[in-house]
Amino acid sequence: MISPALTDALGRWLDHTRAIDGAADNTVKAYQTDVLAFLAFISEHHGGAEGLGPLSKLTISDMRAWMAHERSRGVAARSLARMLSAVKSFYKWLAAREGFDASAVLMARAPKYQKKLPRPLAEEAAAKLLDTIELQHETPWVAARDVAVITLLYGCGLRISEALGLAGEDAPLPEVLRIVGKGGKERIVPVIHRARDAVRLYTELCPYELEAGKPLFRGVRGGALQPAIVQKVMARTRMQLGLPATATPHALRHSFATHLLNAGGDLRAIQELLGHASLNTTQVYTAVDTARLMEVYQRAHPRANESEKN
Repeated sequence: MISPALTDALGRWLDHTRAIDGAADNTVKAYQTDVLAFLAFISEHHGGAEGLGPLSKLTISDMRAWMAHERSRGVAARSLARMLSAVKSFYKWLAAREGFDASAVLMARAPKYQKKLPRPLAEEAAAKLLDTIELQHETPWVAARDVAVITLLYGCGLRISEALGLAGEDAPLPEVLRIVGKGGKERIVPVIHRARDAVRLYTELCPYELEAGKPLFRGVRGGALQPAIVQKVMARTRMQLGLPATATPHALRHSFATHLLNAGGDLRAIQELLGHASLNTTQVYTAVDTARLMEVYQRAHPRANESEKN
């Protein structure tokens, strides 16, 4: 059981991350779940309700016991590393306000895990996908809507939530969009002609009034278009084209970044276009590009497989 004082402290920290750090609602919910699970374990581990006082005396052994417990439940290393990051953030904030040493918790090492590289589509596959999306629905305005959304994901590198967050007043789309992404971070995104044309066609065919303050993209009954619908359209299209299961709406954002990089795009410019807070996040695309180059090298270089022949 967690003490009322600790519950209150957790609530204040979550408010802080939302208001000051600009964390998204989904992020805040994930933090709450992770930290509550940690506090519940520590309480049981110590045999009673855990208040602010006992929490200030946590040791490395306590942290190891918690991580071992989570791994025994089948929590993957990547997920545990995320949980530990949330716990450290909360504990550091709490220590600063309560005046105790947070070293024992902050020194806990996250488990090592293999980072998954983004799985972008090949440029030819992305082109075929854009040409095939409209075939997934017989109703012209719905088909035009799906083409518009998918073109924004690939042509502008938008997250699906950002594309579906556009409102009636955003149409017709300008040459550049002001997008508010994760954590309230604002960025300017150029809009390619194909995306502007696709959205214009959708707005001309859409039977609903696309007024200001209401969603630009609508479902068949007139409500806001849901991400699950876009995911289903992508699933049907990739099956038709024989693309892998990794060809998801979010993979189009990865494809946008990777194809720009392949064409000689500057890494910092791509960082700005994607709205990444850190260049380290964007640098993962250099690893994707390097992996692709190595595959080409292994297949094509006359001496790459020489050792296998000897």
